Amino acid sequence: MTFQELQPKVSAIIADTNIVRDEKLLAICQLLNENIEYYNWVGFYFANHENKTLHLGPYVGAETDHTVIPFGKGICGQVAESNANFVVPDVAAQDNYIACSFTVKSEIVVPLFVNGQNIGQIDIDSHVIDPFTEADERFLEFVNQEVAKLY
Repeated sequence: MTFQELQPKVSAIIADTNIVRDEKLLAICQLLNENIEYYNWVGFYFANHENKTLHLGPYVGAETDHTVIPFGKGICGQVAESNANFVVPDVAAQDNYIACSFTVKSEIVVPLFVNGQNIGQIDIDSHVIDPFTEADERFLEFVNQEVAKLY
């Protein structure tokens, strides 16, 4: 399924009044994981600005020990501070990377903004080296704009 075909499906999940927010987030994770071949782990992290930590939200994929990540640590922690997308084509070549699994080869993290504040992020791991393009970034920005409507 193309990103263009997935966009209305994401919007429909967000608009569904029969499911609560965390179920919507999980449904989005499932939609992306099932329809984009190289999206092998899809999840959300949410910021606690008081403690300067990220906390794992709904996700689909291999279990992770990284349920709390300090700001600045790893790719997710860096995005919490930079407020910018971070694409890692090859995690083996990346400094300040927190390894989740030896099967993960690349990662993309896109911040989630609500009223201009970075409240979290969507994090995608892939078992493929360098699969992410600008189209992935634009699509994940769209996903986060839709998710922001829930906050």
